[in-house]
Amino acid sequence: MFANIPDSACIIDARSGESFTRTALASAVRNRAEALLAAGIRTGDRAAVAHGSPVGVLIDLFALWRIGAVAVLLSKTLTASERANVVSAIRPSLWIGDIDDGLVRHLPPASATSGMALLAPTDERDNSDPDAPALILMTSGTTATPKGVVHTRRSLMARIALNIAHIPAVDLARSLSLLPMHFGHGLIGNCLTPLFAGATLVLSPDPGAIGLARLGALLDAQRITFMSSVPSLWRIVLKTSSPAERGTLRRVHVGSAPLSAELWQAIAAWARTRHVVNMYGITETANWIGGHDLAEGLPADGLVGRPWCGAFRVLREDGTLAGQGRGEVAVSTPGVMTGYLDQPDLTASVLRSGWFLTGDSGEIDAEGRLKIVGRLKHEINRGGIKIPAEEIDLLLERHPDVIEACAFALPDPISGETVAAGVVMRAGSTLSAADLRAWCRSVIRAEAVPEHIAVLAELPRNERGKLDRRRMASTFEAMRAVPAG
Repeated sequence: MFANIPDSACIIDARSGESFTRTALASAVRNRAEALLAAGIRTGDRAAVAHGSPVGVLIDLFALWRIGAVAVLLSKTLTASERANVVSAIRPSLWIGDIDDGLVRHLPPASATSGMALLAPTDERDNSDPDAPALILMTSGTTATPKGVVHTRRSLMARIALNIAHIPAVDLARSLSLLPMHFGHGLIGNCLTPLFAGATLVLSPDPGAIGLARLGALLDAQRITFMSSVPSLWRIVLKTSSPAERGTLRRVHVGSAPLSAELWQAIAAWARTRHVVNMYGITETANWIGGHDLAEGLPADGLVGRPWCGAFRVLREDGTLAGQGRGEVAVSTPGVMTGYLDQPDLTASVLRSGWFLTGDSGEIDAEGRLKIVGRLKHEINRGGIKIPAEEIDLLLERHPDVIEACAFALPDPISGETVAAGVVMRAGSTLSAADLRAWCRSVIRAEAVPEHIAVLAELPRNERGKLDRRRMASTFEAMRAVPAG
């Protein structure tokens, strides 16, 4: 796959200031492939990649693909028990990372400067089957039964080609990646898409609060034209970072979590571009499959527009697919996974006659535009009435004193489940939980008003930055269990 990257592509590590041309990267990839072969990796073998060198991760990825192996990208922060769980489920032949706990053969991370003095290989092609597994991404955590999404070279290249076709080259010219690289948004959308477009990729993954406070300065220093991130990142940026002065940013993507109309507009004002696109994409479809550009119409909570290729449908209660109405979102699009690793029954339940059932609840309007309401598994069943948790989040965040909200279900002896929420208030706010509930009664239908609200300093998140509703519920129960006084 590396052979398809144009000569104009290059990578800049914003943390170290190092820059790597395509020729230099090709040499490093060849050297790394030789090291992997020496370590016993062969075509079809799985190798876990779990370390913190952003350039090194890409070198490891392309080197594994060069020899026809399968890359399993993982978080560098896995605990010992999580590593053991992943090894048991994925059965990798090699663990590439900073930690060697003896569970499987180990290789240190690729060095960003490894092989830079060598000439680029004369033949960069890999001869492996384009429909064989190439990449496994985890989509359900690593503490229980890991769910590995399997992609092939064909599905990845189909998705990357569509991304490039729908994003102007001038926008991608200098792209910034702030997200972790072990999931689709960070790897495929933020890194592989610009590289295969021949752009300059600036890497600064996991910048933390301090790094986000300097985002405006980073955009200026690197003359960034494109970036993509998640709503939670923007909540921090809007509070802590001054906007860029140069105004080189041309396009912003936001995805991986619900985006409210208010936050959407605030991002556009900070970025000084109307091309802020609320994207829809999931790991199983190898990143983005559609999006709504603010420059093309007014924002609305959860509006992700039309598909970039293929079709959106909703699954009705009678089991039929409809091009309009509300139900579980089904998509037909290039780039869909081949399935979940070693879970054929689960795969069969979501891949049906060319359609992938996403697990998202959505609504398609008369113009064919999709609006994501929430995840079906996050629905709160209050006496038979289904209430999307994400809908409550966005409604609570409309209160001027609420920065962020996380709704969740609590067991209830009468209704089965009741609505609860954790909220983060603006500094200096004197609003109480009772006050907020009273406000809710004026703007939210009665069954959706949270029965319980906890005011917190921060909300629990998973490693991808998404709200962790299960931990939120556990945190709330622990707070209730502590005796007063």
